[in-house]
Amino acid sequence: MTDLSFACTGVRADPYAAGPTLVFRLRVTAPPDTRVHALALRCQLRIEPARRSYGPAEAEGLTDLFGERSRWGTSLQPLQFAQVAVMVPGFTGETEVDLPVPCTYDMDIAATRYFGALREGEAPLLLLFSGTAFTGAGGFRVAPVPWDREAPFRLPVAVWREMVEQHFPGCGWLRLSRDTMDALLAYRSRHALASWESTVRALLDAAGSGRAPQVPGAAARTGGPAALPARSGERRTP
Repeated sequence: MTDLSFACTGVRADPYAAGPTLVFRLRVTAPPDTRVHALALRCQLRIEPARRSYGPAEAEGLTDLFGERSRWGTSLQPLQFAQVAVMVPGFTGETEVDLPVPCTYDMDIAATRYFGALREGEAPLLLLFSGTAFTGAGGFRVAPVPWDREAPFRLPVAVWREMVEQHFPGCGWLRLSRDTMDALLAYRSRHALASWESTVRALLDAAGSGRAPQVPGAAARTGGPAALPARSGERRTP
């Protein structure tokens, strides 16, 4: 095996990615005078929730994941965040490389719910490495990356929120079953609602008042109840 070592030196949100993406900066170090022709690297990113403290609001947001705080001694287990691969170009001694990590804002994913519950500070991560190194001064020697290579890193919560805001400014995201989406679409079309937000707000208003759903903007067309005022900056979706 080639005696490689790894460190994560920083992270940033990628403003030009098609979807939410974090870019971690990795430093790879080989023994002195060791020529690495290429490194096919795999990296598993894991959240280590037991390595930080949590305020009352954060603890409440984490209840769905870990249960009540009294149970955290046994339930605060690591969470899988991502698994990605990168090809590291040839180097001698030491090099740095970007590791792009596509993320999701799907709140059904445990890692996303964890990050969403944090208010400030940092999220403790552990990066675990594996892969294949191609080394040798006069030719190629193929060797696996030692299985015990890892690097701790603390991800600033502000960077996660910046990434989310770049792609979902002021919004959230829900995944619904096909039947539920079809029912919502039929309701929206039937009442000529201007957006998905107006649709959900009408249903929430009806659930809170115990009355039939109010139809925003429908009064002028059908003589029904008065429209709910539109929120500032509400998106108008066809």
